[in-house]
Amino acid sequence: MPSGSHVACAMMEELHSLDPRRQELLEARFTGVGVAKVYFFFFFFILGKGGGRGHKISDYFEFAGGSGTGTSPARGIPPVARSSPQHSLSNPPAAVSLFLTSEMTMEKLAALESSKSSDLEKKEGRIDDLLRVNCDLRRQIDEQQKMLERCKERLNKCVTMSKKLLIEKSKQEKIACREKSMQDRLRLGHFTTVRHGASFTEQWTDGYAFQNLVKQQERVNGQREDIERQRKLLMKKKPPNASQTPPPNLEPNKRKSKSNGAENEMLSLAEYHEQEEIFKLRLGHLKKEEAEIQVELERLERVRNLHIRELKRIHNEDNSQFKDHPTLNDRYLLLHLLGRGGFSEVYKAFDLTEQRYVAVKIHQLNKSWRDEKKENYHKHACREYRIHKELDHPRIVKLYDYFSLDTDS
Repeated sequence: MPSGSHVACAMMEELHSLDPRRQELLEARFTGVGVAKVYFFFFFFILGKGGGRGHKISDYFEFAGGSGTGTSPARGIPPVARSSPQHSLSNPPAAVSLFLTSEMTMEKLAALESSKSSDLEKKEGRIDDLLRVNCDLRRQIDEQQKMLERCKERLNKCVTMSKKLLIEKSKQEKIACREKSMQDRLRLGHFTTVRHGASFTEQWTDGYAFQNLVKQQERVNGQREDIERQRKLLMKKKPPNASQTPPPNLEPNKRKSKSNGAENEMLSLAEYHEQEEIFKLRLGHLKKEEAEIQVELERLERVRNLHIRELKRIHNEDNSQFKDHPTLNDRYLLLHLLGRGGFSEVYKAFDLTEQRYVAVKIHQLNKSWRDEKKENYHKHACREYRIHKELDHPRIVKLYDYFSLDTDS
């Protein structure tokens, strides 16, 4: 067997022959590699043949016990290991030197292990708490998501019901407007188509309200003419003044007037003034009645203008492509037409998002226009809404939104 094996066996025998306390300490220092840095230096100096062993392991413990628990590598080195190379060469017998150093003691290792284990327990507890909070938050998110879905579904139902009620109300208002328009057609008048040669034109025909006013005006004019005629006759019957002497031929005239009839006989002064006052009162009453007729005629003319505008609005609404209550931009429900001018239509609408009434102006281009004209109209429309968007006045409607329907609207 080689000499190295003899040395190892001898070391193991000496290790087992140690005191149990020292053996445990040595094993702890050998097995503490995972916790602290342990350096093992085995120097086997075999000089000569069959040389004996050098210092024993017990020498290491004796030296280590005397050197203390310091961390300096020089404190734990046996005297043979600390000797100079000349000293090693001056001792020819084979010597075995064991160098073992440790940076930490078992107490420090235990304290470090306990602190690490406590930190690990804290981290594990913190992780468990965070996982629990995460689970609670996920559960709350799921509940909120379900609640949000229910709210969205409920909102969609409310919007659908609102659209249904608004459309029903708008239809009822349209029916009422058309019924009122038909009644006003009889009262105020209507347009009739009249042919003139090869062309047809619309001519206005007054209703019974205007016809009644015309009849009243004719009656007043007839009464005024009658009163004027009677006043002229009264002037002929005016008696002479008392200071004036009657002419000599008065008696023949009286007899002649009696023979001609009662209408030519002279009236007394009191009768004359009485008849004249009656005619004045009748003329004053006729003037007052004529003024009332004129006021009523002006009022009916204003109402007729509104009626004509309503007829045109109904006609434009019936011929519009947006008459069936569409929802523009998935937001604005068109209710009824407010007016049409040029190439634009203005509708009363309801904003389903903000839950408010709005006015929607729709610009429509003529499909037969050239591209240059369409581009010019589009430029002017964009300029109009940019100016309108900057306006902020309590008496001017505010522009909230603008969007495109198609290439021509």
